[in-house]
Formats: sequence, C-alpha cells, structure tokens
Amino acid sequence: MLISDDAALDVAFMALADPVRRRLIARLSRGPATVNELAEPFEISKQAISKHIQVLEQAELVTRTRDAQRRPVHLNPARLEALTAWIDQYRLIREGQFRSLDAVLRSSTAHSGGHHSGDQSTQESK
Repeated sequence: MLISDDAALDVAFMALADPVRRRLIARLSRGPATVNELAEPFEISKQAISKHIQVLEQAELVTRTRDAQRRPVHLNPARLEALTAWIDQYRLIREGQFRSLDAVLRSSTAHSGGHHSGDQSTQESK
C-alpha cells in the first residue's frame, strides 16, 4: 500500500518533533548502532529507546538489519534527503521572492537618488 506524500511527510515530521528521536538521528548520522549503544547517553529505559526507534522506523527514517546476534539501527539517508528536498523547494521559492524584493528596493533607491546619510547610519547601527 502506498502512503500519500502528505501522510509520509506528517509521519516523518511528527517523528522528528521529539528531541530524543532527533538525538538518535544525530547519533546514527555517525554510523549504525545497537539499541544498547543508542540508549547509553539517555536516562530512559532501553524499552523507551526501542519505542522511539519504532517511531523512526515507521517514518522510514531508520532501518534495522540483522548482523549475527546484533540488530543494528541504520540511518536512512534517502528519506532524510527527501525531507530536505521538500523543505528546499519552499526555501528556493522564498529566496526568489527576496531576490525580487531586493531588485525592487535597489531600483527604488536608484530612482530616489541613493541613500540619505540618516538612512546609512541607521543601517550601520543594526
């Protein structure tokens, strides 16, 4: 069953809304780790860490593999890249709007004869 893009985004951003899960993602960005290794810096139970990992798995932000007796957790960089791409599309739109505004302001300043000395000192003090 395919999950709609909006639903997948909702699940991923809800997973990332929790500070513990964000710290787990940060740790996994350095390489795979077991639940025990991920639990070490936290003052919560391994069971709680496992539940956080399950939320991250449901959001497809992490995966688990089997390595003999170990089940390391891995970051899913493709999923993070998809979230980044979604964010970037809006960032690029906003940057384009700011560039347009800058052009209008430059044009307006050029037509009004440049900066007044009071304007410049106000800009420098900011």
